[in-house]
Amino acid sequence: MKRKFTAFDKVIIAFAAFFFIAPLIAAAEYSARGYGDKGHTFANYSWIVHQLGFSPALLTSLRIAAITILIVLVLMVPTVVYVHLGGRRYRRLVEILCLLPIVIPVVSLAIGAQVAMPKSLQSTSYELCFFYVVVAMPYVYRTLDIGLQSVALSTLVEASQSLGADWFKTLTMVIIPAIRSSTTGALFITFALSLGEYTLAVLLHFHTFPTWATNVSQQNIYGSIAISVTTLGGAWIFLIVIAFIPRIKSLFAQRKRVA
Repeated sequence: MKRKFTAFDKVIIAFAAFFFIAPLIAAAEYSARGYGDKGHTFANYSWIVHQLGFSPALLTSLRIAAITILIVLVLMVPTVVYVHLGGRRYRRLVEILCLLPIVIPVVSLAIGAQVAMPKSLQSTSYELCFFYVVVAMPYVYRTLDIGLQSVALSTLVEASQSLGADWFKTLTMVIIPAIRSSTTGALFITFALSLGEYTLAVLLHFHTFPTWATNVSQQNIYGSIAISVTTLGGAWIFLIVIAFIPRIKSLFAQRKRVA
């Protein structure tokens, strides 16, 4: 049944929308100001692209984010599904392990765990992928855990296996689509964290987009705000695209069936 929104619900939604959107609009307006607050221009945004090292830093962060997302999904989705199905006795242990990164300072993680990495990874930026996986675990675990609690997981698995599907097909074609919103949320959290994490990158002396943005932002205050707005806007566009991909696929499939 569709829930009817009361006047109080509408007020809360409007306040929440204003709380999140108003600062973004203000930041976008400020970043588009000309020097001396004379008019508005997109020069500050074009300034970003023409700065030295922009493309290499952005491509490095995007590559790290993509690998981090892949590792997180491969590691966390089967783990959380197992905890909900047959590993309930390990639930408390898994929760503690996933919450540890919140307690452990990032400085200790960078200095202590860095020496445990293989020598072949210690000199490459791909080392950051594994650190970002650890940092993202608390948020990804909680997101997936809530999603799995909202579906009849045992029923879905039994129905899938009774139709002859193996565990891989059950996971990829039944469970993940059933918790698509939670999976998308976990993906977005990991992407945003990987694209914006600064401390680990600077401590380990890697040149990523956040470290590049910190360096060039000291030259142009309007440009620094433009970088923040662009980064946040790009993350939201990425989330929207990921969220609408399944709908676009289903729309094309319907058209094929009609044709």
